[in-house]
This record gives sequence, C-alpha cells and structure tokens, in this order.
Amino acid sequence: MRRVLPSLPSLTVFEASARHGSFTRAAEELNMSQSAVSKRIAGLEDWLGAQLFERVRQRIVLTEAGQHYLERVREALEIMEEATMETLAFRPGGGTLNIATLPSFGNHWLLPRLPLFATRRPEISLNVISRNWPFDMVQENVDVAIFYAEAPWPGGPSIRLFGEEMVPICRSGLIAPEDTARLSELHLLHHRARPRDWQRWLELNGLSTENAFRGSRFETFDMIIRGARHGLGVGLVPRFMAEEHVTACELDCPFSASMPTTGSYFLVYPERKRLDPAVLTFRDWLVQEAERPTRLNGHSLKE
Repeated sequence: MRRVLPSLPSLTVFEASARHGSFTRAAEELNMSQSAVSKRIAGLEDWLGAQLFERVRQRIVLTEAGQHYLERVREALEIMEEATMETLAFRPGGGTLNIATLPSFGNHWLLPRLPLFATRRPEISLNVISRNWPFDMVQENVDVAIFYAEAPWPGGPSIRLFGEEMVPICRSGLIAPEDTARLSELHLLHHRARPRDWQRWLELNGLSTENAFRGSRFETFDMIIRGARHGLGVGLVPRFMAEEHVTACELDCPFSASMPTTGSYFLVYPERKRLDPAVLTFRDWLVQEAERPTRLNGHSLKE
C-alpha cells in the first residue's frame, strides 16, 4: 500500500522554517534561496490542503494546523535521524545497544568498565543515557537498564548485580581516624532521595542522632562527592563510588564502620529483548564484572 507522505525535503524545510520563524533563516541553514524555501512551503500547503504559516509583523507564525503538524513531523524526523545514525554505526554481527543507567552509578562503576567490553566486542555500538528518574523502557527504546531498588523490576528479566554499602567521606585531613565526636561540628551532606541515611548510620554506630538531618541535600552522589572534595562537609556514599577518590588521596574515609542498605543494583531488560544476542552478551559480561571483587590498596575503606 502506498503511503500518504509528502517529500522528505519539504518536511525538512517546514521544520527549519517553524524553528526559526523565518524563511530567510531557514534558507541560510539549509543552503537554499529564500524563494526556494517559500516555494517548498507553498507546495507542501497545497499538498496538504491546509495553511501552515501566516505572516505577523514581518515574521511567519504557525497556524493551528501548522502547530499540530510540526509536533508530529519533528518527532518523526528525530526518529529517522536516530535510526540513520544507528545504521551508520551498525557493524555486521553486532548492532547497537541502548543502555540506561543512574548517573552516579554510570560514572563510577559502569563507564570505567565499558572500554573492556568495547575491546572484546567492538562490533556492538553502545549508546548510554542516564538520569535519576525512572525510564520507560518501551517508549524510550531502552535495551537494558541498571537501576537501584529493593525488589526486582516486574516488567521483564531482572538480575541482581550487587548490594550497597554506605561509608562516610570527607576532604583529606578533615577528620582524624575514628573521631566520631568531630561529626557534631561538621556539615552533613545528604542524598535528596535518601534523607534518613545519616540517621541510620549514626544509630547503627551508637551515636547521637540529634543533628542527623542538618546539612545540605543533593540530587546525586556525584554532587556529594564533589562537595566533600571541596571541604563542604561529610558525605555518606556507596563504597564503590568512593574508592577511586580515596585511592587518589582526594578523599578520606575516616571511619571503619559502614552501613549496608536494603536495596541492590539490578540489570533489567524488556521481555521482547530476552533473546537479543547483543543484550545477552552484555548481560553475561556485566554479571561477570559485578562478581569481581574491588579492593583499595593501602587505604581506609575496609571490606
């Protein structure tokens, strides 16, 4: 069945004109003449039988029909562009893997390990996206995701990678080893989504919780780590995120006491990807990496 579609150049000209609010600026971007752009738009309007633009004070403004059309056309062009770039990156026997991860987990655990995967499986191209709020693995075309939760994801295969252990961190030299009394004098750095972590750590170690909620709150562990490095206060972060900074003598972990959390990091993927070769390859590799022990050499982060 023949599709009811105008030409792709006409749609490209329409999107550029709408974005700039000017045929002249659209022509400059597309390396066309202003008259050629105007003719394209006029031809598209004739084809659709609808007016897309009207002139208001030397500018072109979308009509109601034009605004509705732009939303769908822009979405379609973005999808086509993404598909084209993925195809350009495609390598026989591999494909493209869209990986979703939490920002701090991605920065401190996943990204340092990805070069090894890329070396072993160069035919698989990786696209990595990150954010703190949940992903829609169907609408956002995510192949695999890594998330932190207390229970597995119910929407498809879910594999526990490892649990989490929280440790206090601060700028090097700020606190003497095991000097818990110093905590009452310092600013506490909290993760916004985990407001009771400091209270739990203090309780677990038999310390006063009177000032457990004072201090500053941050969106990510990366921000807490950076704040601690600059002397803002004492942060409570997952051990694996602190390791590289303690090893580099950028941070201290002044207390031997740690605190396990009730959640874990999980690898998940949609049911429709259960037999996808690239997904299965990445899954098996990631599980192997999660099983490898990581230890600090000569520093105060104790297992």
